[in-house]
Amino acid sequence: MGLRERKKHQTRLALIDTAFELFLAQGYEATTVDQIAAAVDVSPRTFFRYFGSKEDLALDFTVEYEELITTALAARPEDEPPLTALAEAFREFIHMMERTAEEDTERFLTHRQVIDANPALLATSFARMTETEKLLTVEMARRQGTDPAADPRPRLLVAFVTSAIRVGLECSVDGTAHLGTLVANVERALALTEEALRPGWDQLSLGSSGQVATKASSPG
Repeated sequence: MGLRERKKHQTRLALIDTAFELFLAQGYEATTVDQIAAAVDVSPRTFFRYFGSKEDLALDFTVEYEELITTALAARPEDEPPLTALAEAFREFIHMMERTAEEDTERFLTHRQVIDANPALLATSFARMTETEKLLTVEMARRQGTDPAADPRPRLLVAFVTSAIRVGLECSVDGTAHLGTLVANVERALALTEEALRPGWDQLSLGSSGQVATKASSPG
């Protein structure tokens, strides 16, 4: 970055970090844009150059999340099994966090704490996540060569993996979790999901009735 870009980036992070400090200290609803701006020593007008609203600031990371996950999935090999491709895309997201500074991961965990404690923010966050899952479902269906309107497996596949991610993250947002804990919890949740799904489940053909055409072999 050039000097101008670095200053803008620093101001943006200062607004985010200060806002979440205030959210934790006095609550999201009680915190105003004027208070956030004043604490960073900028004007409310400057605040709105970076964020459209207080809610946009609180949920800013979800936009980056969508970009990172969809980009990581698009970069996976075309011949990779869909379940593997999706799980590895999420692993890339988690390990990208692991490669960044410790404070970035702590920032993410703090954001989750605030959002999970606020019903309105949580509802909006889920709505945005749903839109991301729709994008992932389209890509899964393309990789499987199926129509997501007729075949529920692309949607189920995305739901399985994103649920595993949520479980891993929820196990990490307790006020004491650190980077290693977050990565380990998410990795464990992903591994359990992969073990739970029969190999090839996401690639079998469906009959005209919607039933899987190829039966699984008996255990043992």
